[in-house]
Amino acid sequence: MAKAQRKVIDKVFIMLGVCATAVLLVVGGLAWYGYSFAHKQVHDELVSQRIYFPPKGSPALDSSEFPDLQKYAGQIVDSGQKAKAYANGFIGRHIEKVANGQTYAQVSSAALADPSNAALQQEKTTLFQGETLRGLLLNAYAFDTLGMISYYVSITAFIGAAVFALLVLAGLGHLKRL
Repeated sequence: MAKAQRKVIDKVFIMLGVCATAVLLVVGGLAWYGYSFAHKQVHDELVSQRIYFPPKGSPALDSSEFPDLQKYAGQIVDSGQKAKAYANGFIGRHIEKVANGQTYAQVSSAALADPSNAALQQEKTTLFQGETLRGLLLNAYAFDTLGMISYYVSITAFIGAAVFALLVLAGLGHLKRL
């Protein structure tokens, strides 16, 4: 292969490497922004709600009923993981005790059929409020999880950009020697 042909091939690969580096830097930057936005949004919105796990040792956080929540005792719900724990571990367990484990949809249908049943109406209201808050907290957990995925994408993209940048430098060094 002639030296001139080899230089052309090296230049093409160097340009491809520069393009790949630039694309990976843009992807990494956007993914980092997505992570930062999601993490801050979830944190700020959860903190503004002032939802706290009951204090350690309180009857509301009985260690035999909530062994998995003891590590959060007295803490504010301020992250996706805590939102999931509170939603499923605390609210979810309380909701299961209302109306013998029936869902809001089931109780609501029964309440519509029997509007004078005060106990049924109260169960409907309790389930609606509990399932709504639980769902909102699980959405915060989902949004935070997507943010964490963006974090890993950004780190991977930045590492890929660094690898391509090193390959471009190696290619430039090889081109100089030709």
